[in-house]
Amino acid sequence: MSTQHNNNQTFTADDVAKHNTEDSLWITIDGAVFDLSKFQDEHPGGKKILKRVAGKDASKMFWKYHNERILKKYKPKLQIGAVAGTEAAAAASSGSSSSAGTVAPVAATTKANSGEVSGHISRTFEPFGDMIPYADPSWYQGYATAYYDDSHVALRNEVRAWVDSDLEPNAEEWEENKEVPPEVFKEMGRRGYLAGMLGVKYPVEYTDVRPKCVAAEKWDHFHEMIVVDEISRAGSGGLVWNLIGGYSIGGPPLVKFAKPEVKKRILPGLLCGDKRVCLCITEPDAGSDVANITTTAKLTEDGKHFVVNGEKKWITNGIWSDYFTVAVRTGGEGMGGISLLLLEKDMPGLNVRRMDCSGMRSSGTTYVTFEDVKVPVENLIGKENQGFKVIMTNFNHERMGIIIQANRFARVCYEESVKYAHKRRTFGKRLIDHPVIRAKLANMAIRIEGTHNWLENLMFQTGAMSEQEAMYRLGGAIAGLKALSTQTFEYCAREASQIFGGLAYSRGGQGGKVERLYREVRAYAIPGGSEEIMLDLSIRQALKVHQALGARL
Repeated sequence: MSTQHNNNQTFTADDVAKHNTEDSLWITIDGAVFDLSKFQDEHPGGKKILKRVAGKDASKMFWKYHNERILKKYKPKLQIGAVAGTEAAAAASSGSSSSAGTVAPVAATTKANSGEVSGHISRTFEPFGDMIPYADPSWYQGYATAYYDDSHVALRNEVRAWVDSDLEPNAEEWEENKEVPPEVFKEMGRRGYLAGMLGVKYPVEYTDVRPKCVAAEKWDHFHEMIVVDEISRAGSGGLVWNLIGGYSIGGPPLVKFAKPEVKKRILPGLLCGDKRVCLCITEPDAGSDVANITTTAKLTEDGKHFVVNGEKKWITNGIWSDYFTVAVRTGGEGMGGISLLLLEKDMPGLNVRRMDCSGMRSSGTTYVTFEDVKVPVENLIGKENQGFKVIMTNFNHERMGIIIQANRFARVCYEESVKYAHKRRTFGKRLIDHPVIRAKLANMAIRIEGTHNWLENLMFQTGAMSEQEAMYRLGGAIAGLKALSTQTFEYCAREASQIFGGLAYSRGGQGGKVERLYREVRAYAIPGGSEEIMLDLSIRQALKVHQALGARL
């Protein structure tokens, strides 16, 4: 029988070869030694395939059927050491956590300055990641940028290490279980990420938590973008929305417009991850048509409470939320009669139930009902009957988040396709050697890069303008980019599924990310404003703004 080993131990090839029976079955993968004796019954491919490689180097067979995610998932449980003289052994002896097929994050290092662009120093940083062309933003790969500094690099490295070790290997399991462990959300709070996900300056007055590698006073929109982008690398919209979906859209109205005593009472718990919040706008009969919501809030005769009645549908994180930022009708028809209220889960008459959707299964999509819920007037967010303005100020931030996620998911589809095309062989050669496959990858890449460059530009503009100016001048462009990003995501998900073939139609395995993301496309193309609404808004708003600026039309 197998014995316990420290995974820093080294073995010879002859040592491994002795363990070639069902009772003691070892294999090596790229120099790392794994004891699979107790894993055989769990192996999805059955025992026989393991017996064929017992005591041998199984690298070629492993990479034929699996990807890096599987290695990351099982390495901590099954690796017992490394073969002497291999890179795996050198990594083990140095205490490195990097494994075959991975690149350890490098320090935040500026290679060179290359002048100034609009007053901002243009920097070039050390290459980072796997260096697959277009699989990461260009500034990751040694190209100059005017948007980022060493604090952005350090944050990127920190988030990626966390995603690679704790999130990505578990994303598939969490999605199937329809829930992410609550501890993961709390870790977002402990790391200071939650406090930086609200589209405002880091709220130091409401939390003692600080980011480890970024001074709170220097936190900007690009730091927030990096956290969202890197978490999205896990390739699971359900995971991303579980961690920031409800929080990043339900929280900003509270930070900006709630009364001071309400902020003081609820924000510390939200920012540290002890409490959760969601945004309740969409109803069974009112989606993009926000001005026609029907949930009502009637003021009591004594003027101390609103009584809320109605329903909200497709509410992200609702089943776990402690607080609900709710759009209600307090006045007449249309946008002029809408207000926002803060409801709390222990208020009698507030009920939630989980909805089962085709994707985003771990995001906690919820149906919320309100039956004579009494809400103190102090919980009014902003001014009565002026809630539509609050909702509109929230849309830019919500849509930018969707854009970041959708475009990274497009990159994930592209990256998975490039890796698979280099090992899958058809008609006597690799997929990458077929011109039609290269054309598919090229068409994916040009859409991803175009979307990302527009995203960076708009992210810069939002930081350079006041919120009111950005809402007016950038609302149309952000709407247009939201439509472009989801169209890019849909295109890349489809092309990736064509490249993977049947593997992209099966849950899990090599094509698991692509299969999952393909199901999640609609969750990005519709929420935050459907593509049709966004495209129309982008032109209407642009014409309105530029006519005011003197456009000659």
